[in-house]
Amino acid sequence: MDRNSFTGLFLIMLIIFGSFYLLKPSKQEIKKEQEKQHIDSLKKAGKIVTPVATAKADTSKAAVKLDSAQLKGAFGSALAGTEKFITLENKDLRLKLTTHGGRIYSVELKNFKTFDGKPLILFDGAQNSFGVSFAAENKNFDTNNLYFTSATTGLTVADKDSGSVTLRLNYSATQYVDYVYTLNGTGYKVGFTIKPTGLDNVVANSNTLNINWTAYLQKQEKDMELERRYSTVYYKTLNDNVDYLSENKDDQKDITDSKAQWVSFKAHFFSGVILANNGFAKTNISVATDTSDHVNIKQMKADLQLAKSADGTFPMSFYFEPNQFHMLQAEGYGLEKQINLGPGPLKLINRFATLPVFDFLKQFNWNYGLIILALTVILKLVLSPLTYKSYLSMAKMRVLKPEMDEIKAKVGEDNPTLLQQEYLKLYKKAGVNPLGGCLPLLIQMPIVFAFFRFFPSLFELRGQSFLWMHDLSTYDAVITFPHIPFIGDHLSLMCLLMTISTLIYTYFNNQISGATGQMKYIGYITPVIFLATLNSYPAGLNYYYFLANMLTFLQQYLIRFMVDDKKIHAQIQENKKKPEDAKKKKSGFQARMEDMMKQKQLADTKKK
Repeated sequence: MDRNSFTGLFLIMLIIFGSFYLLKPSKQEIKKEQEKQHIDSLKKAGKIVTPVATAKADTSKAAVKLDSAQLKGAFGSALAGTEKFITLENKDLRLKLTTHGGRIYSVELKNFKTFDGKPLILFDGAQNSFGVSFAAENKNFDTNNLYFTSATTGLTVADKDSGSVTLRLNYSATQYVDYVYTLNGTGYKVGFTIKPTGLDNVVANSNTLNINWTAYLQKQEKDMELERRYSTVYYKTLNDNVDYLSENKDDQKDITDSKAQWVSFKAHFFSGVILANNGFAKTNISVATDTSDHVNIKQMKADLQLAKSADGTFPMSFYFEPNQFHMLQAEGYGLEKQINLGPGPLKLINRFATLPVFDFLKQFNWNYGLIILALTVILKLVLSPLTYKSYLSMAKMRVLKPEMDEIKAKVGEDNPTLLQQEYLKLYKKAGVNPLGGCLPLLIQMPIVFAFFRFFPSLFELRGQSFLWMHDLSTYDAVITFPHIPFIGDHLSLMCLLMTISTLIYTYFNNQISGATGQMKYIGYITPVIFLATLNSYPAGLNYYYFLANMLTFLQQYLIRFMVDDKKIHAQIQENKKKPEDAKKKKSGFQARMEDMMKQKQLADTKKK
């Protein structure tokens, strides 16, 4: 890249950043727009309404006028009522149940807080729903619109006990539907059983239930964009297939190939799961994102059909739980598989290598910053033979460079095919593999990408501080500014340090490898791309990449004492003197390269 290209690139960047600075809105305009967007999102979520609408809603809920025919009809007594809330809680969960629909109105995980220290409410409010739709007396009903009754006002379950709350939907004194919620003294599992009594001749298709569950998962983390990136609907079928909807766009799916055993509304670090041991006969799931909503990360829906069990009930379970691998694994049913550790080989690396080492280091109760440091050191030690081999190969290529320059001057650049042939002859005589420095690095690439999936999914980093980083699970902003495309509204200090260390590593690597021309500058472009890509990623991930660069510097410094260019040069000269049959048989790659070069040269000759 010549001086003119650099000058042009610099001027373009100067114009872009200058435009953002000169055209950026004032603080008052930004604050006004944020307030407007917040109010709009609250209105859309149903959290605020106009005074007139509030008055009408309260009046209609308090007293719905029903004629005598409606009161005498199916579930007439449940068509109107007063909404009451019942609290069911244990050491870990606090559930708010509502008599309007008999559903779970809100879920609080008592042992956790949001990023700004508020109670962690997984979902809450009237826009969330859980209803059973059915037909009775030629009319369609949805339990979301019916009122249940309960004699319970609240229940707190002690550590070693279990308790339950029953909400009843009355058809008559002897005909009704019970929603039974059960909670143990500890844990995140909520038993949920629907028990119909005496309704076989009243409700059509009484052997199946059609369940509609909708939830707006609330923002819990600092970076809403990152939280959305790791939130979607997961499901597991009875044949052990775990899959999920798109994390990046609106998506929906009908599961027809097998019964779904569970469906999970998965946020970044917390999930709500509904599970039926015998599976749901029909399942339709969907996920949608409203980017103007700054309160809820995504809307998730599940339409489920459940068959009646042998005892005449419809048993299910809810799990409202942190996405901590071993905690979910202990629950069973493969719930831990909703933690995305990467595709294919990346998942295998994280599941059977990275995670066990991390668990081993965790038992020492160190700060998580030190655990990441130890994990990086172990990884570098394991990969040190590959690093040494790569360095040695680059040293050989560096020693050969003067001879390669002589060949280039002799042959010229007008005939690249012949030039490559001469290079291959030199490599063959010297006993050097030109790809020897690349192959070890390529072998390490899956590990680098595996960590890219591992750290953002690691629940243990949530809320953990190290040095200036207050939370290793999110970015560490050293400066904030108006939103800039590809960068965002902040600059992460650890990401910046990682980028600088990568640039320094590239510089020294070029010195070792003797890279020239365009190859010399390509390595400087990649760290800039990393800066834009990883700026909003967790500080723990950038901290790992920074440590990896630092340890690579140390490794190369130590290896330099073990590798003598003069000895390498002498060995290469000895290799040249050996007869062809005494040398190591050339690799298949080299043979193919030579054949390709010969064929290309022959084709060029025929054209002339």
